[in-house]
Amino acid sequence: MSQLSNTDQHADPAIDNQAEDQLTLRALVTTKEAGVVIGKAGKNVAELRDTTGVKAGVSKVVQGVHDRVLTVSGSLEGVAKAYSLIAQTLLDNPISPATPPISPVSSSDSNGADGSASSTTIRLLISHNLMGTVIGRQGAKIKHIQDTSGVRMIASKTLLPQSTERVVEVRGTVEGIHLAVLEIGQCLIDDKERAYGTILYNPTKVDEQQRRTSITRTGNGTDFDNQQQQQQQQPSSRRTSVSSQSMQNNPNMRTQHISIPSDMVGCIIGRGGAKITEIRRLSGSRISIAKVPHDETGERMFTIQGTPESNERALYLLYEQLEHEKERRLRGVLQEEDILEEEE
Repeated sequence: MSQLSNTDQHADPAIDNQAEDQLTLRALVTTKEAGVVIGKAGKNVAELRDTTGVKAGVSKVVQGVHDRVLTVSGSLEGVAKAYSLIAQTLLDNPISPATPPISPVSSSDSNGADGSASSTTIRLLISHNLMGTVIGRQGAKIKHIQDTSGVRMIASKTLLPQSTERVVEVRGTVEGIHLAVLEIGQCLIDDKERAYGTILYNPTKVDEQQRRTSITRTGNGTDFDNQQQQQQQQPSSRRTSVSSQSMQNNPNMRTQHISIPSDMVGCIIGRGGAKITEIRRLSGSRISIAKVPHDETGERMFTIQGTPESNERALYLLYEQLEHEKERRLRGVLQEEDILEEEE
């Protein structure tokens, strides 16, 4: 079970570059739904992999959190088939109505084109940068998907916490979900460049303390907060002030590294470096930014050095700035979201 829980939980949310038609598509499931998908001793998920040729797994259980992330990676057809089999498995194993939210829904809630006896809902996780691609100009693409598959699609207007992903509910018959995922997956493949820098949703129990120190994943699964790593890093050879020298001599000093998508770096630095200077001043931590990406992902490494308390403030301020930027970008696609709502 532990192996199943860890599979692909940090996979890129858009495309596996090994082949043009390969993609990774994530979805939210409740803890009970995850148990149904995995099956006793992993039987169901093993059959799913064998039947479709995909890689599939569910994120670990987090105490107090009802949702887990289901990740499916493979060919476009394999991923679509896998989600249709998952839908069928959920229908075959109904969960008590007392558990919110429930994916299986009754036929009275379904607008499936074929009027079948039952339908189900799959909650896909889609980068907000790709929402326009899925919706299409003036809603043309989303209308086409709904008309050809018979499903209904509802997208959340808000980003999931500490991420740039949104939930898109796909409700319909098993076959309808298969057809819809084929279309959605093709949209993601055709416009894969726009998914660069996506910050994946990672279900966690967030309180005010955890909000400041939580681990956020980038589109390539990189930790935003690698705590306790490289705590013995040597002091910088650059000029240092008396305060920075004192900090270096402080036995409580910690060094943390966060990896931030390159398209988000500018909003953190600010015009003329004003924003990063303010974050340094308010937090008391030293923050250095790599001038070049640290690997093929194109992400830039931020190094934060200070006491646990100052680093905590720095992480909180950095995260807050990222949230502001996500909200700004979100406003640019809200008009397209209104078109989607009209399709309900």
